[in-house]
Parts: sequence; structure tokens; C-alpha cells
Amino acid sequence: MDGLMQGGTGTIVTLLLALVLFVSVWQGVSRGASGSMQHLFFFALHAVLTLASMFIAYQLANQLSPIVVEWIKEMQLTVPAEPSWWERSYLAVMTSIRDFDFMRVLLLFVVMYFVVRLLLNVVERLLILIWVPSSNELDEPHLRTKQRTWPHRLLSRTIGAVVGVVTGAIRVVIIVAVLFGVVTLQPSGGFSRAIQASDLYQEVSNRIVKPVAGSWITEKLPVLSSQVERQFKEMMHRRYEVIDQQIPQNIEQAAVKITEGAASDKEKARKLYDWIGTRIQYDWDKANNYLDKGVWKEQSPADTFKEKAGVCIDYARLYAMMARTVDLQVKVITGLGYDGKGGYGPHAWNSVYLTEEEKWILLDTTWASTGDWFDRPDFSKTHIPD
Repeated sequence: MDGLMQGGTGTIVTLLLALVLFVSVWQGVSRGASGSMQHLFFFALHAVLTLASMFIAYQLANQLSPIVVEWIKEMQLTVPAEPSWWERSYLAVMTSIRDFDFMRVLLLFVVMYFVVRLLLNVVERLLILIWVPSSNELDEPHLRTKQRTWPHRLLSRTIGAVVGVVTGAIRVVIIVAVLFGVVTLQPSGGFSRAIQASDLYQEVSNRIVKPVAGSWITEKLPVLSSQVERQFKEMMHRRYEVIDQQIPQNIEQAAVKITEGAASDKEKARKLYDWIGTRIQYDWDKANNYLDKGVWKEQSPADTFKEKAGVCIDYARLYAMMARTVDLQVKVITGLGYDGKGGYGPHAWNSVYLTEEEKWILLDTTWASTGDWFDRPDFSKTHIPD
């Protein structure tokens, strides 16, 4: 059944590619020789200007990247005592732009591309004014077409059709290249299998796309995609650092008292792990409301500290806040945790950097009541980060 569905979808992909080619040929026939040649010229011009815009934008993005970092540092961003949702989002975005190189360059590239493309559009318009005749002049060929003999009209339509084939072929190659990128990023996906079931896709891909750009797409595109995904997830994790940056006095005092006498980062991390793991109770009502009804109760580390109850993300955020209070480098990690029934569910835990040992360790205060989950050797077997 799956094979039949993929085959049917593959036929749809083939028909869509064929439709693109057919429409291009029909447009060529309708425009005639002169109109089709003009259309092909400006199609190529548009492509050249687009590539030029991308190249210039990339160069500008790399040049501006360090300048933007210094500019954001000079802003000396601070978190208000009670930040609004907009203030939290703004701080999360600005600190992410400051700290994540790839995301910063990508954002600058997009902005610079639109600026450069806008400027080059002026050049394109000037060329159009030079090469394309006025509306009055355009009327004359149509009038003359009626006076032409049918062999002349047939020749013009034939040349237009040929140009349409060329234009359509270029469009098909571009579409196949995009589809090839999709297949490269998600080779086992249902949509990718459907694409590969198309005979026309396979023909164009094997004869043109792979020989010309296949190696670059298969080698570079997954790397770029993984970098974007990784830094986007890090940016999303950063929101907890921004939201929880303002540390209440009672939590600060508690963290200092709990870690009193600790001689190393590992001892500090352990003392905080033991305290949270034995003081905070898992809020099953909150968890069940979310799983069964989709109702989420948002709470801050201050709420968790006061109520002594929460779910995994609340444990992790409270631990991170207390750890930062005593000068530990800490991260909130989200992902999947083993549910004890052979499956996995949404979960959150922490990672702490030990200066003396120069390494990051993993810990899970939520699971502290079920065993020792502080720097456990088999931690990664039950925890899968996003």
C-alpha cells in the first residue's frame, strides 16, 4: 500500500514538473520570438542579480558581524525587576545575536540581501527601460502580426516555443535542485520517498543536478542545516537564562547557605542537587493537566522555591538559578527522558561546568528520588537532548 501511495505521489511530482515545462512552452508560443527572447533575457538577468546580491550580502554580513557584537555589548543589556513578555523576548534575541556566530551572520545576510537586492533592482529597472520598448512600440508588432503571412507567424511561434522549452527546462532544473536538497536533508521521510519515485525527477537529478552541484548539496547543506538547528535550540534554551536572570533574595541566600563549605564546583553542584532533589516534590496534577488537557501552568523558579513543587522544567530552572548564584556555569537542557515503559517523553535536566576538571557534567534533580542521577555514567542512555 505504501509503495502504491509513493508511486502515485511520484506521478504527481512528475506531472507538476511536466506542467511547469508545458506552461513555459505555452508562454513562449503566446509571446512569439521577440517577446520570448526578451523574457529569457530578463529571466537570466534576474538570476544573475540575485546571485550577485547573495554574494555581496554574504561579504557584508561577515564584515558587519564583529561590529554588531561590539554594538550590543556597549548597550549593556539588563533585565528589569519584573520584565514583560516583550522585554524577555527582546533580551533573548539580542543576547543570542551577540553570542551565536552562525545565527548572527545568517540574520545579517538576510537583511543585507534585501538591502542589496533593492539597490540592484534600480539597475534592473534601468536595463528594462533601455531594452524593452515603450507601450506604443509594443502595440505595433501586434498590429503587424495581423498583416504578416501565416508562415511568418508560424516561425515566430516556433521560435517562441523553443525559447519556452529552454526557459521551462531551467525552471525544472531549479525545482529539482530544491527537491534534491529536501531529499538530502530528510532522506527517509515520506515526502522524500515520494519525490524519488518520480522518473522525471530521477532523470534530471542524475543527469544535471548531481554532476553540477550534487556534492556541494550533500556535503554542505546538512552541515548548514544542523548548525541552524543547533543554534536555534541554544537560542530557545537561552530564554531561561534571560527570564531567570533576576535572582530573588531568598533564593540567593538559600543557595549560598546550601553550598557553604564547598571546596570545589563539583561539591557546590552536588549540594544543590541533593537539596532540590529532596525538597521539591513532583507536581503530578500539573503534569497530568498538560498531558491530558493541554493546559500548561507556567511558574517561575521563585514559585517552585516557594511551593516546593513542580515538573521537570521547574526543577531544572530552579537548579540553574541557584547554581548561577554561587558562580557555577549551568545550562537548562530539554529533550526526551525514558519513561520506564519502553518509551520516551518530554523532559528537562541540567548540565554544569566543573572548572577544576574542565568538563561539563549532567544531572537530573527531577529523578533524584529514584536514584543518584548526578554525573551518572549511563546518563545518556535515558536522556536524549533536543
